[in-house]
Amino acid sequence: MNQPGNELSHSASTTHNASVLASLVLHRDLIYQLTRRAIVGRYRGSIAGVAWSLVIPITMLVVYTFVFGFVFKMRFNLDNGGSNLTFAAFLFSGIVVHGFFAECLNRAPGVIANNSQYVKKIVFPLECLVWVAIFTALFQTTISITILSLFLVITRGVLHWTILFAPIVLAPLLILAAGVIWIIGALSVYIRDFAQLMGVLTTLMLFLGPVFYPLHVIPEPIRYVFYLNPISFVIEQMRRVMLDGIAPDWVGLVLYTLVAILIAKAGLRLFNRMRNGFPDVL
Repeated sequence: MNQPGNELSHSASTTHNASVLASLVLHRDLIYQLTRRAIVGRYRGSIAGVAWSLVIPITMLVVYTFVFGFVFKMRFNLDNGGSNLTFAAFLFSGIVVHGFFAECLNRAPGVIANNSQYVKKIVFPLECLVWVAIFTALFQTTISITILSLFLVITRGVLHWTILFAPIVLAPLLILAAGVIWIIGALSVYIRDFAQLMGVLTTLMLFLGPVFYPLHVIPEPIRYVFYLNPISFVIEQMRRVMLDGIAPDWVGLVLYTLVAILIAKAGLRLFNRMRNGFPDVL
């Protein structure tokens, strides 16, 4: 009979050169336990506990509604002339997508460097730590999307059926995030400067993307620069399916997914090539 350690060692060696999703499928129970521990640990010691995951996005949505909708009166003709509440939903949907990817980037430098206890375990599947970071960020994102959906029901009295496409729109971003975290996580073991760069990078992504404004207000000759932002396409598609009731751009979504898979494969390959040196550095 195989010992648990032998099984883990076998599965770890299997995923070492396997596909991007192999570690996610083979170690789903381990990833679930570590993700649950990370989420609970985030709120440990606070009085409200996990309730903060509800309080924070609700507070943000109220503040955005008041400041940008009523004080600044920003509309951009979003919905038949636009409305204050429409712009609040428009803004919040962009913030949700950016928030997810920004949290993944901020976690990336420490995904390996801050988990030396796992690095020194020969049979531990280190690539799984990337999925833990992604699903921990996705937990808050899911709650925020749920709150946005309730906001749309309350303010519009209806929720477009196309919201069912939201997970499909978001899925390629998860794959892309995995590739980026594998790359940054591996490099950060040897180069510690990435931790300082992430704050600058996420700020640039916030303002050089359609978070506070729609892309059609950007002059067409320079609009391509904003499409280089990895969250731009996803934000636009999330707004299509959640706010406008329009199916996503399937051609664009397929192309985006293919690029995400290529980046994820490259990231995993780099990670696997560098992982043997992690114990010596840490």
